[in-house]
Amino acid sequence: MDSNVKTSEFSDASPTLNGAKGGAFDTKGVEHLYEPIDTYEGKHRWDPEFEWEPQEEKKLVRKIDLRICSWACIMFFALQLDRGNISQALSDNMLDDLKMNTNDYNTGMTIFYVCFLAAELPSQLISKKLGPDRWIPVQMLSWSLVAALQSLLSGRSSFLVCRALLGLIEGGFIPDMILYLSYFYTGKELPTRLSGFWTAYQLTSIISSFLAYGLLHMRGYHGMSGWRWLFAIEGCLTGLIGIISYFYMPPSPTQSASFFRGKDGWFSEREEKIMVNRVLRDDPGKGTMHNRQAVTPRLLWRSLKDYDMWPVYLLGLSWGLPNNPMTSYLTLQLRSVGFNTFNTNLLTIPSSVIFIIGLITFTWISEKTNQRFLLVLAGQIWFFPLVITLEVLPADSGPWVKWVLCTLLVGGPYIHAILVAVTSRNAGSVRTRTVASALYNMCVQTSSIIGSNIYRNDDKPLYRRGNKALIGICVYNMFLIVGIKFYYVWRNNVRQKKWDSMSREEKEHYLLTTKDEGNKRLDFRFAH
Repeated sequence: MDSNVKTSEFSDASPTLNGAKGGAFDTKGVEHLYEPIDTYEGKHRWDPEFEWEPQEEKKLVRKIDLRICSWACIMFFALQLDRGNISQALSDNMLDDLKMNTNDYNTGMTIFYVCFLAAELPSQLISKKLGPDRWIPVQMLSWSLVAALQSLLSGRSSFLVCRALLGLIEGGFIPDMILYLSYFYTGKELPTRLSGFWTAYQLTSIISSFLAYGLLHMRGYHGMSGWRWLFAIEGCLTGLIGIISYFYMPPSPTQSASFFRGKDGWFSEREEKIMVNRVLRDDPGKGTMHNRQAVTPRLLWRSLKDYDMWPVYLLGLSWGLPNNPMTSYLTLQLRSVGFNTFNTNLLTIPSSVIFIIGLITFTWISEKTNQRFLLVLAGQIWFFPLVITLEVLPADSGPWVKWVLCTLLVGGPYIHAILVAVTSRNAGSVRTRTVASALYNMCVQTSSIIGSNIYRNDDKPLYRRGNKALIGICVYNMFLIVGIKFYYVWRNNVRQKKWDSMSREEKEHYLLTTKDEGNKRLDFRFAH
């Protein structure tokens, strides 16, 4: 099996669905093995005998998409607007205005990613204790204030301070949001919703390019540079989204009633029962903690030493490196080959469109074919010839040739949604999911730190040395991905053989007495 749903062969004690519709657990006397804890916020809606029609569930999922996922995408839009507008600011001669060079910018981005990385796990632990619905809006209001204050930057020191503060505040937002979405969606549904999450990320790039086109024309208004207006206005916009989010986000599927969301809430009692039971039948481990329960130091340590999650962390360190430098330097690259400030921002839009098409397509193929790491491998195969071409491209090549290469590289397959979903699914328990989501994102931010320092000031404008490094990373990634795929296949096969060798009585005894938890259970299968 390719998830943590229990092995269907032993249906006497497995939470499989009974029949074509949303049927009851087929547990036959061992329902207590999958019963959520008493403090679980949806415990009053748990019912192992509850049934519903597939059409009811589809209609409900669309309602969840509208109420929950769409707003999550808007919040992610706010994150990326304040995190990514530095690229548009660069196209308006921000570095020259602040008397900085490329290396100063690299230092600032490194500091940002180090702080972002350092905040990931603490933020996730705070979110698990307070609840994502409380913590995420606090993050948003805080970073919007710092983002707006970037309009007052005076030089290198203030730039570095703002980069550090933004990293510390924004770090943790993504795993916090993934934890929140996992309360509402099954493991199979999550990758598609996360693809929408990162579609919003690229739509932000498109929208912000148009915003930048207008805001940067304000250079000279009230004596301020265009990039200062950009930071000030977009910071205020994200702050407004943060305020709305504080009142909008329900804590869980069964806690949507409030003064602002209506005294009866968004969902009927039957809808709440469907939401709770479908999520717990997909992953009974979600009922082992409530949504305001902290991860203790002991549970944190157990999650950190879960070696079955380490391959995903290792991949997080390198899969995004082949196009990371170009993504950070896209506007500077286009300016260097002759495009002006305003055309540069408009010319970044096609890469965002290609990115969105690839993201949705790859995620859809992943779920339809039940393959994850093969799609991740395909992404590296896309990047490989492009970075080779960049390395051998003659110095006198026309600007449009460089633009095409940059666009294809930046818009290449973004398989982050697939890997985030694999991390969540392979965790096998709430406490490991909480920690693993943060650790995986910490590895991705570490990758961004590395990527920010591959293109150096003494290597411009062609960055021959940097491109050679990217070619080597592509080759390394391809071997690593194949190795991880084989590792999880091997782990599943070993468990399956051991499970198949047990008699029915031995399987039942194991389920009743085992001390194994999460992804260490014999009936757990890793997604790959």
